[in-house]
Amino acid sequence: MKKMMHWGLSLFFVLMSTNAFAVADLNPEGKFKVVPAIMMIALLILFILVGVFSKAQNTEDYWAAGRGVGQIGGGMAIASNWMSAASYLGMAGLIYLKGYFAISYVLGWTGGYVLLLVLMAGQVRRYGKYTAPDFIGDRYYSTTARLMSALIVITISFVYSVGQYKGIGMMFNWIFGINYQTSVVVGTGVVLAYVLISGMLGATKNMQVQYVVIVITFFLPLFFIASKLGYFSAVPQIGYGAAVYDIGHGGNGISAAATDASYYLPFAKYTAYHWFALCITLMLGTAGLPHVIGRFYVVPRVSDARWQVVWGLFCIALVYWTAPAYAAFAKFSNLLGTAGTITPDAIVVNAAELAGLPEWFAGFLAAGGVSAAFSTVGGLLMAGSSAFAHDIYFRVLNPNASEESKMKIARVGTIILGVSIIVVALNPPALIAQITAVAFALGANTFFPLFLLGLWWSRTTKEAAIAGMVVGLVVTFGSMLIPKASILAYYIPFTSSAIVGVPLVLATMIIVSMMTPEPSSEIKELLYKVHNDE
Repeated sequence: MKKMMHWGLSLFFVLMSTNAFAVADLNPEGKFKVVPAIMMIALLILFILVGVFSKAQNTEDYWAAGRGVGQIGGGMAIASNWMSAASYLGMAGLIYLKGYFAISYVLGWTGGYVLLLVLMAGQVRRYGKYTAPDFIGDRYYSTTARLMSALIVITISFVYSVGQYKGIGMMFNWIFGINYQTSVVVGTGVVLAYVLISGMLGATKNMQVQYVVIVITFFLPLFFIASKLGYFSAVPQIGYGAAVYDIGHGGNGISAAATDASYYLPFAKYTAYHWFALCITLMLGTAGLPHVIGRFYVVPRVSDARWQVVWGLFCIALVYWTAPAYAAFAKFSNLLGTAGTITPDAIVVNAAELAGLPEWFAGFLAAGGVSAAFSTVGGLLMAGSSAFAHDIYFRVLNPNASEESKMKIARVGTIILGVSIIVVALNPPALIAQITAVAFALGANTFFPLFLLGLWWSRTTKEAAIAGMVVGLVVTFGSMLIPKASILAYYIPFTSSAIVGVPLVLATMIIVSMMTPEPSSEIKELLYKVHNDE
């Protein structure tokens, strides 16, 4: 475990030293904001109380919420778990910076849930395991595959959480006026507290509460921002189209000299290949993220697993429909010359400030941003700790472990993972959404092919699974070290490597499967039941 963490930290520091990421500027230390602080403290108290009253009593509660979550509640939890700081804060920041190109994030992240609905949701729930490594270890009848997949889960949780810690730190910095580094430590301490207290059962309840907070905080200020800037405010998600036109053509106070036509042109700055590569990577990565797959284990029935994905898509769409509006209004204010300091990862809060709205409106948005980060970090820490305690400790090292010892190891794993992430988050290597995209590339290049072939092709062997994970790891992390100027970097961008990685992994697994002894008849019978039993 310590070696893996050391390796992960070393990789990130190498990336930082080679400028593989563009380090984002952080907000400077500001003043204490009374009303936003009251909002945030009230939310934190609420999260802790929900965790206390929904405390996990055993490992089934801790890892799978007692398998008692309903369809709509599960959909809200999926949406909240999914809509991280990358969605709430980072997506608007990327659209602000890159315009049309960043829409690939919207389409890729939502499209992945369609894949999950069609290819995996019912089958994964019917298989009936706790975690992604549990499925892989059982389906591929291999301790090696289980260990490798558990380490990949921990790595994904680590990388993904760095972006969420950054979002928490920035919002605490803005609200409480304390420096960014202190904000990261304080904010993540609260997250660890409620995850350790509640486990998946309490985390799921919190995710439902957090979704309500996210939707209200994301929707309400936008009506006032649109009205303040003179655009159609009844449905600002439609009205922002006029702002995009003004950004490209001038008008409503923007001079012709200040316009930015490249903002809305499809491929003015980036090629169609890169747009498609990123979209595919995020889509396949969504279907391969362990904390997303883990949501299918918490519902009581197979039909609930499918319907919670449908409800989750609806809940996600409400926010994703809205994010481009914040980016466009902030871009408009910038070109208008009314903008002060703009931090892309805080663009949602900046948009309210630029529109001249009262401080409590911006505080409302900041509270939502922290809620989004909290909900995702909770799911990630649970996925990472379950890989450590359930798949490594219980399944491999100590099969006779008691419930008490498993719970203890799970909580120790949560603390180790949570504290380790702080080290990188104190000096984040990129924008929130860019950091997150690396985790998606890793999920796409490893877990997506293993689940796809493991569920739908009974001939897939354990040797193929191990070979597939090795190739996926090489493609994902190898793409980060490719010199930017090389032709290889053009076709395998580090945030979009799955467009090459997934076909390569699938081909590897198919070839290796055909060259190795086929799985036992028990595996084939089990897969038959997975696809035919209700």
